[in-house]
Amino acid sequence: METIENNKKNFQKAVLYYEEELKKIRTGRASSALVEDILVDYYGGKTSLKQIASITIPEPRMIAIAPWNRDDLISIEKCIRESQLNFNPINDGQLVRINIPDLTEERRRELVKTLNQKTEDARVSVRRIREDIWNEIQKREDEGQISQDEKFSDKEKLQKIVDEYNQQIEKIRSKKEEEIMTI
Repeated sequence: METIENNKKNFQKAVLYYEEELKKIRTGRASSALVEDILVDYYGGKTSLKQIASITIPEPRMIAIAPWNRDDLISIEKCIRESQLNFNPINDGQLVRINIPDLTEERRRELVKTLNQKTEDARVSVRRIREDIWNEIQKREDEGQISQDEKFSDKEKLQKIVDEYNQQIEKIRSKKEEEIMTI
C-alpha cells in the first residue's frame, strides 16, 4: 500500500500535464495560454513569450501582446506567424494584436481529433505509472516484504486509483470537447 501512496503524486502530475496541454487547444475564445509558450528569438536565445511580454485579452476574440522592449515586436510577430496556430498577428508599433477567427466545423472536428490524441497520451501515461507500481509491488512480494494476499489487495487498490484518474481525464476531455464544439 505504501508503494501506491508514494507514487500517487505521479498520477496527479500526469493529469496536470494533460490539463496544461489542453489549454493550448483553441476553443474559439482568446486565451493567453494559446501563445504564452511560443519561443521568440531574444538576445541570441529562445525565450517563451510570457517572459518577454505582457499578454492580455482586451476582447473575447483578441489577444494583445505588449513586449517589455518595443524592439522585440518584429521578432514576436514573426514567431507567431511561423507557429502552427495559423494566426495572422498585426503589429501596430506598440502591440502585437491577434484576432481569433471563428472556428469552422471542419476545424472543430480536427481539434477534437487532437484532443482525443492528447487524451490517449494521458491514459498511456497513467498506464505506464500503473505498470511501474505493479512491478514494484511484485518485486516486494518476491523479496518477501509482503504476502501474496497483500499483493493482490494492493493490485485491486491500484486499479481503483487508476480508474479514478481515468475518470478525471475523461471528465476533462468531455468538457473540453464541449467547449470546442460550442459555436
